[in-house]
Amino acid sequence: MIQDIQPHVFNNSYDANKTPKEGSLIFSFRKRSVLVKEDHGFSFPRFEDLPKNKEYEFIYMGSLDETDCFLLKHHIYMKEYYYEDIWNLRDDDEDWKPYLLTAVTAFHLSTWYHANKYCGSCGSETQLAKDERAIVCPACERRIYPKINPAVIVGVIHDDEILITKYAQGFRHNALIAGFTEIGETVEQTVAREVMEEVGLKVKNITYYKSQPWGFADDILMGFYCEVDGDPTITLDRSELKKGVWTKREDIVLQPDHLSLTNEMMMLFKEGKITKAIFNEHK
Repeated sequence: MIQDIQPHVFNNSYDANKTPKEGSLIFSFRKRSVLVKEDHGFSFPRFEDLPKNKEYEFIYMGSLDETDCFLLKHHIYMKEYYYEDIWNLRDDDEDWKPYLLTAVTAFHLSTWYHANKYCGSCGSETQLAKDERAIVCPACERRIYPKINPAVIVGVIHDDEILITKYAQGFRHNALIAGFTEIGETVEQTVAREVMEEVGLKVKNITYYKSQPWGFADDILMGFYCEVDGDPTITLDRSELKKGVWTKREDIVLQPDHLSLTNEMMMLFKEGKITKAIFNEHK
């Protein structure tokens, strides 16, 4: 998955006193696009690559191994560099994956900073906190933390089949049931609600598998497997899905890369590593 970058380490510790130096990675965004150049794949500018004799505002975002990483608060124009949609950088090449995780995390932070330039309570211009990764309002003292959306990925199992879906819009490859946690509900309740809303099924034996940061959409994804409780007849919500079918292990077509929690959950079922016994193990 996107976070599996070992032996590399992404350290998200915040340090307001950090400043860029030679070798520091710089991430500059223009909406959904990040500044890159093509050099046997994509690469990001280093501090020493930036045009000289200009003033820059940097925000420290963490480090990749021993390399400090910074957000540039505005977009710039550089020879040989251009802005590319962050989604188009999606590739699970082992050498590239640490940089992709860092870039997607930078995108997550960039959208959060951009959305909170002004206080939502009093309208005053905000500032970066000095003691932690937060935004503060100097007028009303409101403190704002990075927005992380909890969402679930659900592998619904019936006998020796799993429910494979395709979204009505956007991502075109095979997927599982997915959805955001609403106010006042547990993630287990989210699982049951989303399955009922999207395919009209009741479920039981909801069993947690694994989580994943997904900065493409400011998400923390939580994966669950569950069983159908009763009638397995699918009633598709076509505003959400264009496909929802029971699929045997050997017939599962995986996504084109191995970055997502969804793909890993489908792959495990396809390989016979997820069976009904998982629910007994977790009781």
